[in-house]
Amino acid sequence: MAETTTTNVNPSTFIEAESKLYLDQLKDAIGGLKDFDLSTIMGPDFVAGLSDLQQEAINKAGGLGSYQPFLDAAAGYSGPDAYKAFMSPYQKDVIDTTLAEFDVQAAKGVPGLAASAISAGAFGGGREGVQKAVYGGESDRNRAALQANLLQQGFGQAQQLANQAFGQQMNLAKTSPALAGQEIAGLTTLGGMQQGAAQNILDAQKALASSTYYQPLNIAQQYGQGIMGLISGYPGQTVTQTSPSPTTLQNILGAGATLAGIYRAF
Repeated sequence: MAETTTTNVNPSTFIEAESKLYLDQLKDAIGGLKDFDLSTIMGPDFVAGLSDLQQEAINKAGGLGSYQPFLDAAAGYSGPDAYKAFMSPYQKDVIDTTLAEFDVQAAKGVPGLAASAISAGAFGGGREGVQKAVYGGESDRNRAALQANLLQQGFGQAQQLANQAFGQQMNLAKTSPALAGQEIAGLTTLGGMQQGAAQNILDAQKALASSTYYQPLNIAQQYGQGIMGLISGYPGQTVTQTSPSPTTLQNILGAGATLAGIYRAF
């Protein structure tokens, strides 16, 4: 009697061999990853530090407080005594010379009073004395007024110079930090560009190190994808066999038996 058997046929032998080779490579790649020092592809070594210009900007940040000396100087140019530092050292000489010239001119007027008294017939009398007294009083008042005016001019000029110096120091107090800030901002910008360029180099180095690190695994995975493609192209099959194969006589007898059964059924 014939016997039917079903057999599962695996993919081709070469595919099986390649699959085993792939598994070995995958194990080696994973084992290499376990033993690899990750600090070689990540960590602070791949972060760019401050550039020289950025560090210089930090060092110059103290210059933002450079206004203080100018404020201190400005304080010295304010208050009731601020003018004294700006009084002309020649003021006394100028005043003395001016008053001496005034006295000379005033003295020249005395003879005129005597001449007027003589022409009026009052020479040596009380009238002449009164005129001299009046003239002397006016001369003294004019002299005092001239001296006061000279002192006031000197004071006013000194006070104006003190106010001017105060304003200059205040402007310097404002300008100095502004200039320092501009310099720091420029250094920071250029330093950031330097740091960015350095970071780009480190990123490229990190990418290269990372690619080298994962290269064995990537190769193994690509190899495995190829194996999977081969397996899908050569799938396993099921083969059905009948043994022994029926002869012609057996086929005829089988057909006759079938006919006989049909006849009995009728």
